[in-house]
Amino acid sequence: MLHRVKIVEVGPRDGLQNEKALLSTELKVELIERLVGAGLRDVEAGSFVSPKWVPQMASTPDVLTSPTLSRLRSLHSSLSLPVLVPNARGLSSLLSLLDAHPSDPPLTNELAVFVSATEGFSRANLNTSVSSSLDALPPLIEQAQARGLRVRAYVSVVLGCPFEGRVEPEQPAAVAKRLLDMGAYEVSLGDTIGVGVPGAWERLVNECERQGVPVSKLAAHCHDTYGTAVSSVLHCVSTLGIRTIDSSIAALGGCPYSPGATGNVATEDVVYALAHEGWATSALPDPDEARGERWDGLLGWDSTSGEQGVRETRFKELCRVGEWVSERLGRENGSRVGRAMKGRRERRERDERKRADREGAKAKL
Repeated sequence: MLHRVKIVEVGPRDGLQNEKALLSTELKVELIERLVGAGLRDVEAGSFVSPKWVPQMASTPDVLTSPTLSRLRSLHSSLSLPVLVPNARGLSSLLSLLDAHPSDPPLTNELAVFVSATEGFSRANLNTSVSSSLDALPPLIEQAQARGLRVRAYVSVVLGCPFEGRVEPEQPAAVAKRLLDMGAYEVSLGDTIGVGVPGAWERLVNECERQGVPVSKLAAHCHDTYGTAVSSVLHCVSTLGIRTIDSSIAALGGCPYSPGATGNVATEDVVYALAHEGWATSALPDPDEARGERWDGLLGWDSTSGEQGVRETRFKELCRVGEWVSERLGRENGSRVGRAMKGRRERRERDERKRADREGAKAKL
């Protein structure tokens, strides 16, 4: 059996945080519930950032303490609902919430920290230098780990920066090495402005390994500004050996510092591409070992029985989540696969209605 690729769903956090209209706690909770119902088990639930800077995430405590998420945590022992924590104040807020709402399992078992690979982006996003942001993390990570929380780390603008242009791989590789040395269990390399192509990812991963960062500790976080995210994901998995991919339902997201930058690579597109290449993912039951097996259900045709049918049904559920959240946000579904699946389903439904009308007309004769 092929190795499983872990999908980290970032839509409820990274995807929604740039939405201009404030979204209700109920919508965020329902989105997470639908994503978990579609098979995802690693879903970012929000962030503990200043409401002044990211008002969309002010409701994160309400999301985490909702009865719905409590039920989901009790039902799915493997469910992880990580939150982003940018600094000591954010960690203090999270720990205070955990103390006020003790539960088993806890509200969350994981947090993420983030650092920029470039000075320009660090100044714009964090109002500090790269070295200062790194220096502030060790006590935060130690405190989180002492409370039993796993710590994941993000590195932003690893391939291109809206302020400095092309980023040489030595910069993000050095940052990733420091983050692992501090105790992060994994480093997610973020192509924040979506300029990445397979060759650039290969140079970056090779440099990370040269600096002592094993590929088993890396995740790929691709944005799709120039339409190359899926090809980069496939290269990262099939050629470079990365086994964790960040993605966002319906391609929600963006970058406020990079005009024209679109959202994260769509979860639906990633799952579809990996499935057709024969890769198992944490979003679907394992496929057969043989590469190139037909996933007719993923193309909108009738589902087959058995395990194959389970996979197809689960994938259709995932695509419907993308449709739902896009409709609720009043925006076009950013997933190409999602739009194609919706079109095929609507055509099938029209054909079925026409057939029913013809049969009804014959019955009246």
